[in-house]
Amino acid sequence: MKENIVLIGMPGVGKSTVGVILAKLMGYQFIDADLVIQDRENKLLKEIIAEKGIDGFIQVENDINKSLNPKKAIISTGGSVVYGREAMEHLSEIATVVYLELDLANLKKRLGNLKNRGVVLRDGQTLDDLFNERVPLYEKYADVVVNESNINVEETVQFTLEKIKEYKGEK
Repeated sequence: MKENIVLIGMPGVGKSTVGVILAKLMGYQFIDADLVIQDRENKLLKEIIAEKGIDGFIQVENDINKSLNPKKAIISTGGSVVYGREAMEHLSEIATVVYLELDLANLKKRLGNLKNRGVVLRDGQTLDDLFNERVPLYEKYADVVVNESNINVEETVQFTLEKIKEYKGEK
């Protein structure tokens, strides 16, 4: 039985926030994959992107995520994790993958400066382009989808717990 939970979704959907609360409620450890990347590379995400380029960053992200092997953990991933096939195959094997889904209009309201967040945007690419490119990947890898439109963090956590139980066939 997969005893980890992986949160995927666009930047700004609350993967880290929801992840910390889920970990507390479930008695799991919390792992922020972006922080693991920064720790292992000894650089901020935006510095890794500036130094290695987007493709180089995606390779680093893929390598680090495919090496994660915790027990009873909530893993919050970076929004670009879905570009790493090996990482996603590994995470799908060790965890229930939860896609925190948010529509583009609400996402734009939540996000500030994308570059400061270390968001992987190619030259000339807009948030709309990124959204349209990633959503099919999130949907492909998701075991469970939690739509966050018009709900707050507490409701997102509650729905996530319910959907995970449903997915695992628990009452």
